[in-house]
Amino acid sequence: MNGLVHSINISSGGVPKSSVEEAKVSKNGVEGDFNVFRESRGGDPDRAICIFSLERIEELKGEGHPIEVGSTGENLTLRGIKWNSLEDGMRLEIGDAVLELSEPCAPCSKIGESFIERKFSRVDHEQEKGWARWLARVVQEGIVSIGDSVKIIITSEK
Repeated sequence: MNGLVHSINISSGGVPKSSVEEAKVSKNGVEGDFNVFRESRGGDPDRAICIFSLERIEELKGEGHPIEVGSTGENLTLRGIKWNSLEDGMRLEIGDAVLELSEPCAPCSKIGESFIERKFSRVDHEQEKGWARWLARVVQEGIVSIGDSVKIIITSEK
């Protein structure tokens, strides 16, 4: 399964995050991005990067949600990936970087503006399997650019 990087999103804090053409991805996250949740946990390497699906964003918009790329705090917006097939431990080769999915990202009230009546539970993995954003650790640091290919190189052994 292959996909592409649609957007690389950063902010100095909060949402929405703005798109940049390319960025260095390191064990601490995307260069230029600040995430208070990640920082408050001492730079938890399992939560270095947040990724989401362009197709899921488009489907949510189709339901009437005012969601946009970067409005749910994702660092990388990917397209062409079968989102409901992702699992903990899968590795994604993106540009020069390699990420390993660590867990579905639990939604919080900070992304409420992206959803009708602030019902951000719409992307809660426990309630809506296959709709959550994903958190990932960085296995190999590198530069990621818009348009880079995304390739699953290792799948979990579940």
